[in-house]
Amino acid sequence: MGTGCCLAEELAAHPSPVALAAIQTAIRDGWIRKATVQSSILQSLLLASLHKGEAEAIALAVDLKADTVIIDEQEGRKLATQAGLAVTGVLGILLRAKLAGQISAVKPEIRALRDIARFFIAPSLEARVLSLAGE
Repeated sequence: MGTGCCLAEELAAHPSPVALAAIQTAIRDGWIRKATVQSSILQSLLLASLHKGEAEAIALAVDLKADTVIIDEQEGRKLATQAGLAVTGVLGILLRAKLAGQISAVKPEIRALRDIARFFIAPSLEARVLSLAGE
């Protein structure tokens, strides 16, 4: 997974020591790498509607011809789709991890996202993800 400067800064400043250690391991093992956005015009256009991190993620995904971009905010997902990108979010990643046997349950992860990261999840979306996960 490629990450731009803004996203790299967000990851490096994560407040949880456990999450920060996992992020550093992922960087060391090559799962996350820093990349520079080449399409600065696209990024500038996206900044009119999105936060810097989302604009950078979409522009970088276009540059890298990424299979999928991970974005949770609705406006960012809409613009990424319009840019021709496949989109998933954190819940999609968790669902894939459950279906691949990498985690045993999605529900505790959703609880942690909500309680620790203050991540908003619409009840209908949570119900749908849990249903797909067989929980």
